[in-house]
Amino acid sequence: MTIEPIHIIGGGMAGSEAAWQAANMGVPVVLHEMRPVRKTDAHHTDGLAELVCSNSFRSDDWEYNAVGLLHEEMRRANGLIIAMGDLHKVPAGSALAVDRDAFSADVTAALEAHPLVTIERGEVDGWPPEAWSSVIIATGPLTSDALAKAILAKTGEDSLAFFDAIAPIVHVESIDMSKAWKQSRYDKPGPGGDGAEAYINCAMDKEQYEAFIAALLAGPKTEFKEWEGTPYFEGCLPIEVMAERGAETLRYGPMKPVGLTNPHNPTVKSYAIVQLRQDNKLGTLWNIVGFQTKLKYAAQEQIFRTIPGLENAQFARLGGIHRNTFINSPALLDGQLRLKADTRVRFAGQVTGVEGYVESAAMGLVAGRMAAAERLGLRVEAPPSTTALGALVNHITGGHVVGQIEDSTARSFQPMNVNYGLFPDIEVGEMKGPDGKRLKGADRGRARKRLISLRALDDVETWLKTQTGSATAR
Repeated sequence: MTIEPIHIIGGGMAGSEAAWQAANMGVPVVLHEMRPVRKTDAHHTDGLAELVCSNSFRSDDWEYNAVGLLHEEMRRANGLIIAMGDLHKVPAGSALAVDRDAFSADVTAALEAHPLVTIERGEVDGWPPEAWSSVIIATGPLTSDALAKAILAKTGEDSLAFFDAIAPIVHVESIDMSKAWKQSRYDKPGPGGDGAEAYINCAMDKEQYEAFIAALLAGPKTEFKEWEGTPYFEGCLPIEVMAERGAETLRYGPMKPVGLTNPHNPTVKSYAIVQLRQDNKLGTLWNIVGFQTKLKYAAQEQIFRTIPGLENAQFARLGGIHRNTFINSPALLDGQLRLKADTRVRFAGQVTGVEGYVESAAMGLVAGRMAAAERLGLRVEAPPSTTALGALVNHITGGHVVGQIEDSTARSFQPMNVNYGLFPDIEVGEMKGPDGKRLKGADRGRARKRLISLRALDDVETWLKTQTGSATAR
């Protein structure tokens, strides 16, 4: 029998992954992407899965880091986003960072070449038509106004938006390496054992740091009166907003000086350090880590050039700000990511209230597989909450709220990165190290993380097997 297609709205990280997963399970997909017919404030190309805020997928350590574990689970599920990330990785210490242009180009090429994927360019400017019997909305932080209004009308919500900010990118040849140096924090190598010098570091003394903070606070900012009252996401705050929270905030955040030694002045401890991370495989472009900003362009150039080593910096892209969008998922979605008010529609990606490229793609992976399983008459189950995939699903569908999620407490829901705090606890008992001594404190916590990760990988394998077998098309 002919299988009706799944309609996926949005060709970002989540939509691209959802399309790949569903098509690989044998279900046809129509992927709707409004670019280039309708542009956004943050995208620069019409490529699928374009990275707009950072090029980092963060830690790739599956044993001791929750996002690294999420990477590994996605690899085991034949994830497109993580496969292309691996293919196009650039040095980034212990993180997985990618050449963003090559990454997007190959995601686009893979989906264009898939026989069960049809890509339609154009805006879906209202609620999905009733004729679409299975839909995944994966429009992410840049949902069009028309679709956002339709979502609000369908869900009865008051608002979907918050601010997100973009960091500037510098041409590497314009960095003064007589003042800056290459080193990863604590000399930690990256995926594959490389990248111990994956960051360029610029040190500041106390006087320089205090002058920098004063300039950030005084610099002219872009104002968005139509967005007044829209909150920021805590994980992507503009640098000047962090500075407003206290003079020391940045020294304990993106400018922390720990784990690094300035070879130009090794006997003096740096008061603060600005880091840049490689942005493309050629190593010609580097982004300033954590420097999301709403400073006006002229102010950015003036203030960021006060950083030692960046006095003559040439910017390939200056920072900016755009509006982000997410729904009140705990109140609106069921455990299969379906909208309670219209169960033919699933949501995936950042619009569900997960934060980060990897987390967004992960929710696309889950939504795509569940929608395809439903189409094929297979057992439809969310991943176990003991897995990184399942922990995220559990969080956005109510796991963060104690008691009834239908009441007003669900309004406290905010975007969340994957972390071990989202996983069910694990009984570990007494633990001993290689020397036979009982593990305590941080050592015990580290060993516990590894046990949680091992359990997760076992459980995700079992979940993947539930979506195989005979099926009846419908």
